[in-house]
Amino acid sequence: MHALEVYQRSVEHWQWTVQRVPDEAFGLPTPCSDWDVRALIAHVVGEDCWTAPLLEGRTIAEVGDPLDADLLERSPRGAALRAALAARHAFAEPAAGSVTVHLSYGDDSAEEYAWQLAADHLVHSWDLAVASDQDPHLPPGLVDAVGQWYAGRAGAYRSAGLVADPVEPPPNATPQALLLGAFGRDPGWSPALAVAERFGAAFGRGVVDEVMALMTDDCVFESTEPAPDGRRLEGAEAVRKEWTALFDGTRGAEWTPEESFAAADRAVVRWRFAWREVDGSPGHVRGVDVLRVRDGKVAEKLSYVKG
Repeated sequence: MHALEVYQRSVEHWQWTVQRVPDEAFGLPTPCSDWDVRALIAHVVGEDCWTAPLLEGRTIAEVGDPLDADLLERSPRGAALRAALAARHAFAEPAAGSVTVHLSYGDDSAEEYAWQLAADHLVHSWDLAVASDQDPHLPPGLVDAVGQWYAGRAGAYRSAGLVADPVEPPPNATPQALLLGAFGRDPGWSPALAVAERFGAAFGRGVVDEVMALMTDDCVFESTEPAPDGRRLEGAEAVRKEWTALFDGTRGAEWTPEESFAAADRAVVRWRFAWREVDGSPGHVRGVDVLRVRDGKVAEKLSYVKG
C-alpha cells in the first residue's frame, strides 16, 4: 500500500478505537508507562493538530504555543475525533503527498511523514484498545505495511529515544506481536498487570498512603495469618490499619516481587518478604498474591505463603 493509504487507514482505525473508549477509562494505565488513557489520547491529538500546519509548509516555531495548551479540554473523545478528521483532510489534499515537511529533526518528504504518523496511530490504537478493554487486534494489512517500513528505521527510532528497547517476541509470534515488540511493547500487556506492578512498587517502598491510593474504597484483603485461612479485612479503613501495623511493626521490611502475570481482571504476583528479627538476624517468607483489579485500582488482595 502507498504511504497515504496506510496513513488514512491507520488514523481511521485510531478513530474507531477512540469512539469505543468508555467514559470511566480515561484515568486507566496504558502500555506507555508515563501516560494514562487521557494522556495517551492527548499525545495523538497533539500530533493530529500539527499535521495541517506542517503540510502547509509552516515550521514548528511558526506554529508555536497554541498547540502547547490542553487540547482535550472537557471532551477527550470529541477532541480526538475532530483532530483526526482534520488531519485526514489535510493529507487528502491533492498536493499533500509531494510537499516538503519541516520536522523537528529537519526537512523530510510528506510521504515519510505519513509513514511516521501511520505507525504512531496504529501502535497507539493498540495501546488504547488494551488499556480500555477493547479488541486488541490490528488490521493485518496495516501491520504488514508498517512493519516493512519500520524495519529499516527501528535503529534510528531507538537511538533518538522515541521508542523503548525491543521486547523479545514469544515463540511463533504473530506479525502484530513482532511489530509491537519492535516498538518496545509487551504484546501480553494488560491493565491488571500494570496496576499490579504499580501496587507492588508502592508496597515495596512501604508507603501506606501510596498503597492505599491504589486500592478501592471497598477493597478486601485476606492475610496469610492465622493459619489455615488467614484473616479477612474489608474496606479501606481496615486495610489501611493493617498495612500501617505491618510496616510500623516490622524491622527492615523489604518486599520484592519475583514474577507476575495477569488474565482479564486478575493478576498473580509471586513475592519475597524479608525483615530483621529483634537480635538482628534475617528472616523472610515467600508467597503469592492473587489480585482483582477494578477501575485501575486493586479491589481484592488474597495473600498466600509457603507453609
